[in-house]
Amino acid sequence: MLKWMALLLCAVAAAQTAGRRIEAPPRTFTNSIRMRFVWIDPGSFQMGSDDKWSRTPARTITLSEGYYLQTTDVTQAQWEAVMGTNPSHFKGPDRPVEKVSWDDVQEFLGKLNAREKDTRYRLPTEAEWEYACRAGGQEPDLAPNLDEVAWSPRNSGGQTHPVGQKKPNAWGLYDMRGNVEQWVSGWYEETAYYGRRIDPQGPGSGDARVVRGGPWCVGEECFRCAAREKSSPGYRSDGFGFRCARTF
Repeated sequence: MLKWMALLLCAVAAAQTAGRRIEAPPRTFTNSIRMRFVWIDPGSFQMGSDDKWSRTPARTITLSEGYYLQTTDVTQAQWEAVMGTNPSHFKGPDRPVEKVSWDDVQEFLGKLNAREKDTRYRLPTEAEWEYACRAGGQEPDLAPNLDEVAWSPRNSGGQTHPVGQKKPNAWGLYDMRGNVEQWVSGWYEETAYYGRRIDPQGPGSGDARVVRGGPWCVGEECFRCAAREKSSPGYRSDGFGFRCARTF
């Protein structure tokens, strides 16, 4: 009798759990070192471009899972809180950290996850980065109001600037274009991020990593959402920084 009752209670609990609505993730959160994140819903978008500046044709890409993306580039204060050093050329606690290589960023992520007692901080994939830059399709490939949204050679004065001073895109993300170019997770290959139409990860190996967004010191074609460049994973530049993603 007791065994039968126990089984009945387990069945009722399972039915209640199955019928319970799974809570949506918080739209924003801020961690212990003031890195602010916004939730990016899954969806489909046109990645790449068919114009003369693009190395890859436009195709429909689907991201099946949502993720968090940092609203700004990682600042020098945030880097120093984790690493204890500041390698940047243009110093300022609220400026983006730069002169960090892809390899340096992996060390930062490992220490950040340990500090936050987490395992989910990472770089965004190339598809996740472009999806966020385009705000799912709400933002044009080349911004018509570039000076309003980006620090570029026309307005930067030859240096980086504190993050978050320009207008954000439609999803509340600052400096997706300009200020510093941003490392993403994948290896570089001309068409690799189209290898899969759903959740593309890029190739599993290579000689160069991908940077996105265009730094303060390059031509306007590099500020397009579709623009992509490559660099050795050990290379450091005062135009290279990054922003973090976080898996839910």
